[in-house]
Amino acid sequence: MKYFAVFLSMQDEELSRVHRPEHLDFLAGQREAGTVLMNGRFTDGAGGLIIYRAEDEESAVSLVKQDPYISLGARDYEIHEWDMETNYEF
Repeated sequence: MKYFAVFLSMQDEELSRVHRPEHLDFLAGQREAGTVLMNGRFTDGAGGLIIYRAEDEESAVSLVKQDPYISLGARDYEIHEWDMETNYEF
């Protein structure tokens, strides 16, 4: 498995507020499925960060596009493969 850091930048604050429950439900489901390692918002309101686990970038992008924040236009995203140190336990 590979890891991908996904920055969700704020596009529309109102849409983000309205669709936050759907976004959080999506992330909870992905965490249960093992595809989300961690997630959180930036305290300055700029957006948030999600670490996905996926076979490849195409699979990760497919997951990102299912997030209501992305599919409903509340946020935009930037994705980077992340070389996580393997000597840490989560």
